[in-house]
Amino acid sequence: MAVILLFCLTMLENCKAVLFDLAGVLYEGSSVVPGAVDAVALARNNGLEVRFVTNTSTKSREDILDKLDRLGIGAEPSEVFSAPMAAVEYLLKHNYRPYCLVHEAIEYEFSTLNRRDPNAVLIGDARGRLHYESLNRAFQLCHDGAPLFAIGKNRYFKTEEDLQLDSGAFVVGLEWAAGTEAIVLGKPGPDFYRAAVESTGFPASECLMIGDDLEADVIGAIDCGLQAVQVRTGKYQPSYETKLPQGAKIIDSVADLFS
Repeated sequence: MAVILLFCLTMLENCKAVLFDLAGVLYEGSSVVPGAVDAVALARNNGLEVRFVTNTSTKSREDILDKLDRLGIGAEPSEVFSAPMAAVEYLLKHNYRPYCLVHEAIEYEFSTLNRRDPNAVLIGDARGRLHYESLNRAFQLCHDGAPLFAIGKNRYFKTEEDLQLDSGAFVVGLEWAAGTEAIVLGKPGPDFYRAAVESTGFPASECLMIGDDLEADVIGAIDCGLQAVQVRTGKYQPSYETKLPQGAKIIDSVADLFS
């Protein structure tokens, strides 16, 4: 434990901003992770810039802000970076007309996009909307040359009940069937991390990502030049221990960040 704490304190000495993943790091289901409220407060009190970064594609930014407030964490709109927000910005910037497979809870966030005569496909955690007919339509568009965009490519996520299949399996299926490769607009996509880092005003090397997903949070952050810490909460699996990239650290939970 002493070695782990030394690692964390050393990293924080070289850190000007902390990027917190949400589900699995600050809360699990409707329950806050013990010590998470204090960890965020301590980050702020120590003068660190705080950002909340998430691949969730079933909640709007307003829903995320409301949940953080209910849990006693609190956040400003400018501190929240979600993959759906990044997707809308990217598609608008590049004049794509996407065929969207997204959750009904965030459908309105894509209302600013022209979706007639689609020339691209966007897929997220659409739950019941991911069925044969909708996926077959996406396949046909991609097979005809439309680019495939993914809000995220996570394998699974954690609820209060158990691990749940995420949209990554459907993304990989479309990639294989259409002979294409998806562009991920959330984590671990470099554009997503770049935007979050730029908002802090500090270089990536002075930003620390705290996550429970080895691929999207830890490996993705390291690949983009950030520091990274894996927590043993949320979707963490023991197999992660031997797969950590060089430079990444691991702690039991976010509560240990300032211990």
